[in-house]
Amino acid sequence: MNHTPDPHKGSEDAAPHVPDTVAEGVDEEIVESNRRLYVGWQWLLFGALAIIYATFHLVSLNVYPMETWSFRIVHIAGALILGFALYTGTRFAGEASVRQSPPWLGWISYALLIPAGYALFQVWRMNQMIAGGAMRIDPAIEAWHFGYPLIFAVSAAILLSWTYRQVRQKLSPPDLVLMVGALAVAGYLILIFGTPLRASTGTAFAPIGISYAALAGSLLILELTRRVAGMALVVISAIFLAYVWAGPYLPGFLGYPGLSFNRFFSQLYTDTGILGPTTAVSSTYIILFIIFAAFLQASKVGDYFVNFAFAAAGRARGGPAKVSIFASGLMGMINGTSAGNVVSTGSLTIPLMKKVGYPGRSAGAIEAAASTGGQIMPPIMGAGAFIMAEITGIPYTEIAMAAIIPAILYFLSVYCMVDFEAARKGMRGMRKDEIPLFSKLAKQVYLFAPIIILIAALFMGYSVIRAGTLATASAAVVSWLSPNRMGIREILKALQLAGTMSIQIIAVCACAGIIVGVISLTGVGARFSSLLLGLAGVSQLLALFFAMCISILLGMGMPTTAAYAVAASVVAPGLINIGIQPLVAHFFVFYFAVVSAITPPVALASYAAAGISGDNAMATSVTSFKVGLAAFIVPFMFFYSPAMLMEGTWPQILRVGVTATLGIVLLAGTVQAWFFGPVKLWQRLVMFVGAMFMIYGGIYTDVAGLAIGAALFMMQRKLHGGGGSPQAATSSG
Repeated sequence: MNHTPDPHKGSEDAAPHVPDTVAEGVDEEIVESNRRLYVGWQWLLFGALAIIYATFHLVSLNVYPMETWSFRIVHIAGALILGFALYTGTRFAGEASVRQSPPWLGWISYALLIPAGYALFQVWRMNQMIAGGAMRIDPAIEAWHFGYPLIFAVSAAILLSWTYRQVRQKLSPPDLVLMVGALAVAGYLILIFGTPLRASTGTAFAPIGISYAALAGSLLILELTRRVAGMALVVISAIFLAYVWAGPYLPGFLGYPGLSFNRFFSQLYTDTGILGPTTAVSSTYIILFIIFAAFLQASKVGDYFVNFAFAAAGRARGGPAKVSIFASGLMGMINGTSAGNVVSTGSLTIPLMKKVGYPGRSAGAIEAAASTGGQIMPPIMGAGAFIMAEITGIPYTEIAMAAIIPAILYFLSVYCMVDFEAARKGMRGMRKDEIPLFSKLAKQVYLFAPIIILIAALFMGYSVIRAGTLATASAAVVSWLSPNRMGIREILKALQLAGTMSIQIIAVCACAGIIVGVISLTGVGARFSSLLLGLAGVSQLLALFFAMCISILLGMGMPTTAAYAVAASVVAPGLINIGIQPLVAHFFVFYFAVVSAITPPVALASYAAAGISGDNAMATSVTSFKVGLAAFIVPFMFFYSPAMLMEGTWPQILRVGVTATLGIVLLAGTVQAWFFGPVKLWQRLVMFVGAMFMIYGGIYTDVAGLAIGAALFMMQRKLHGGGGSPQAATSSG
């Protein structure tokens, strides 16, 4: 955190002591604790690989398209190779007295290169056979010369990587084996899927090699996901995989007839599973917007966003908290995870919130709630909008439009929570000499141009890929008008950053693809649908509540994209079956998958914020749940008032939008015990009833809610005049 003028941003300010910038380093790359930091030729090699990987996607998406399945296989394989090169499977030697592994462990690891390399060699041999006219490969060759060596090498290398400790600057031998294994899997699948044998997947005639490659590929995906996203998604994937074999023995609606090893795995690595909707989105829209985000990051736009938020809202009461709302909303457009958003903006806003009087718990909770809101902020919505468009077939622009009112309601709710708490506790804003001059930052408003170009191109009818590419190019052009010009070196750095940033989300999407594959191949999703249908016969509200619980449960500890993809496969079809419109059903599921990041007991965004604020993690998650309460009510509003998602006439949309807004303000007042002054318990109960009436969305309930709100407003204005004194608020608390 730096409150001194930046020498790189022009001459000293005319007004002394007013900083040019408050936020610096928001765009700095966050280096995870298990990320390797190479030097010398290895730094050049893996940096070049990341650049090639990002460039491959730009070229394939815009100039020379590849066959779809082959493109997705290469997309996953590239992420696996880069991921195992950059992320270790255990702690580094030298950390907390951890010693390097003994040499013999390295020799065993290098020995595993023999079966892994042999499997890769057999892929080349099989390619020669098919090129020579062979219709299919002998199953014995596929099993003994490809499948068994590959699975043995991959399994053993994964186990060794959990214990093999080396210094941070070196690639470990087990990870080299895993990289070779990823090449062998990709090579074999591209070879076989390029022949008529591709049509045999899921049948008794499918080559056994597909199943071995899919099993090895699944193990590699699960291991990389563990390294970059933690155990939550891996455990859920393992439970679903176990269901494939345990399902036939389970009672009731969970039972199913069963699948053989070959029938299941020969389909798992196709567009039914791993190469399905989640990878379709990660290999097109998500990777493109990661490149866009990397270009914005390289041109220091993130710093500008946060400084702009400070200049716009810093002087309001509880200023840094309001800054975190605006900054997190802006950063959410270029950042794909709630926890990542917390780390990038929270490291600046949380200490400043504590400085103006917020307890550490509240500061962390506000940042977590605001950062989570970044995932529902159009136009990008943390990539969730693209997956929703892919799954539902609804145009992306329609989804982005539908998200506008819910996003406004969410951020308004968080803003009111913050403002009412600041008023109740008598907090100040930041002083004039603590924030940058708005007039200075307004002169750099052109830095918003790439995002404006992106939105304009999308609504002019350009494809998402074209719009994203245009926005990326414009980020480089616009940088020439700022002090952070992007030359060849900076562009290469942005591509290298994009290649690195993409690893986590690609691994997560591929892992979610495993779960989606299990759901579609076993039919467990249909059984959940029938369960929801049965509940809806009793009460639709009960069915919605059950769907909410399942969506939150499936999303706990998972990044937004994977959480939504899994919940959309399990829960959304059931909601559609009970008569809910597809757009409403998917938005319902999406919202709860997102807010799982601030839902106790497993709240990733809240835990990340607690790490910065220094407060108790569980207490922070409970407080962030309270601050983000609107997000748990808004999805039910979709069901009762589809106009909230722009479904209906303009008068309906306007009425529902206005009354829901007033209802959200009343709800925030209820939670914070403040509404133009302190409120008593009976007033809070009346406010809650009024809020629910307006949130419900019916004409009569709206009128009743407005009457309650108006009566309370008049009462509070009469009692407290201009909004109540902080001292009175403090004494009443």
